[in-house]
Order: sequence, then structure tokens, then C-alpha cells
Amino acid sequence: MQTAYISHPLCLKHDMGAYHPESPARIHAIEDQLIASGLMDYLQRHDAPEATREQLLRVHDADYVGFVEASAPQHGTVQLDGDTAMNPFSYPAALRAAGAAVLGVDLLMAGKAENAFCNIRPPGHHAERGRAMGFCIFNNVAVGAAHALEAHGLSRVAIADFDVHHGNGTENIFRDEPRVMLCSTFQHPFYPYCGADSGNEHIVNVPLAAGSGGGEFRAAVTQYWLPELERFRPELLLISAGFDAHRDDDMAMLRLTEADYAWVTAELKRIAEKHAQSRIVSVLEGGYELPALGRSALAHIRVLGSR
Repeated sequence: MQTAYISHPLCLKHDMGAYHPESPARIHAIEDQLIASGLMDYLQRHDAPEATREQLLRVHDADYVGFVEASAPQHGTVQLDGDTAMNPFSYPAALRAAGAAVLGVDLLMAGKAENAFCNIRPPGHHAERGRAMGFCIFNNVAVGAAHALEAHGLSRVAIADFDVHHGNGTENIFRDEPRVMLCSTFQHPFYPYCGADSGNEHIVNVPLAAGSGGGEFRAAVTQYWLPELERFRPELLLISAGFDAHRDDDMAMLRLTEADYAWVTAELKRIAEKHAQSRIVSVLEGGYELPALGRSALAHIRVLGSR
């Protein structure tokens, strides 16, 4: 199987408190499903490296990167925003989370894997150029996309984001970068209360009303994402893989199922096979109802690894 599985033990040590929904148990929920299904035995396993300062500065302000490093506590926790905290392991975990996306890109560009799934935390798609937000410290998928452009010389990179929350950070970073197309579905109106009317030719935002299910989601992807991705012809496709639009996840009010995640993965894989030499790097974002998260990620990874 040509799917790389990238994670790091430090991602389990980032902990924002016993009752915080973005918990270390999320990584275990996915790994448990992969092991129980037997799929883990067929994945290429890699430890994520630390993202370098150069890699971070392609998408984040130098002052912000310095602020995060300086904020790292020796003990206890510090708040970066109302719902994003750091403990002593959070900064190195955030470096590994961003580094996972970089490694995924490098493995694919070297022909060592066909696609990759990064089971990492903290997540990233809310992190803006100069701001932590929504459980996110560094924008992992953006670091990976910028690395593909600058280190590998690609000219067209696409990001597909099916998290239930709009990836405002990714849009903030790439709004004026036509080499990156962002296709996003999300519940609206809902946190972070933006995105419904901020698209442009390479930012394809498709808001979904609370209560929307697989039919509405599939129609949105079919009508809006797929034609634009065909037009764009990405040389690499990244996925902000948030599974919190699942019907069992009480973080929000969409009603997707494992079958919907498998379907969208297959559609994106078809685009990648046609235009991007099958290259897909998928990076974990949200998903907080642990059994649903594990099942949904398994469905996603199973399609990535299928022939």
C-alpha cells in the first residue's frame, strides 16, 4: 500500500485540559480503528520531523512564530486565545504537526509514497498568519502547501477542506496566492463566522445550513468543488480532513456519515490521479466524537490506500 502514515508521540503530549474536546484521545481513536481493521499493517509509518523556522515563515509572521515560542510554558498551561492553550509539550508538538505535512509532501514528490495521512495535533486550519485560533497554533496544511510551492517548484496546489468549521486561517494565508486553490465546505452561520461571501477565483467556499446531510454535501462538492478543481488542474492535492461534520459529533449540526467521507475521498482521489500523479497529503483537523472520528478516518484512509 502506497499510503504513508505520519504522526509523532509528542502529539499525544499536547494537552489543553481534561475537559477540552481537542484531546490526545483523538489520535488513539484513529489508531485503534486502523489496528483493529488490520489496515495499520499496510501503511508506511513515519515519525514527523519538526518544521523549520524557514518553513513556518512561508505562511506565518516572524513576530507570531517568536511569540508562540516565547509563550511555551515550563509548567502548567497558557492561553493563546479563548479556546487554544499550550502546555510544556505544545510548542514541540505544533512543530511536529506542521512538519508532518512537510514530510508528506517530500515523500510524495520523491515517489516514495502515493499519498499520506498525517494523524497529528494540534490541528491547524484556523491559525492565521499572525494569530492562534480555534485549537490551532500553526497552519499545518498551509505549511505543507507552501513547501510544495517553494521547495519543489510546483505552480498549482489545491487544498480541500471538509471540516465542519470554515478554514479561515488557510483562506487568510492564501487569499492573494493564486497558485493555491482552497475548496471548503462548512456549516454556516457558525464558528468562525466567516467564509460565506469571501471567496474569489481560487477560494471556493460552499456554506451549508445546519441540518445538512450527505445529499447536500455531495451536491456542493459535485457542483462547486469538482469543476473548479478540474479547471485548476492541481499538481498536488492536500486535504484538511476534519471529521466533525459527522452526525454523531455534537460540536456542530451537520449530518455526514462514514460513507460521505469515503465518497469525497474517492472524488478527490480521482482528481489527483488525473492531474497530480495521484499525490494527496491529508492532514487531520477536527473530529471530537471519538468512535465517529475513528470510523470516519478509517473510511478515509481505506479509500486513500485502495487501488
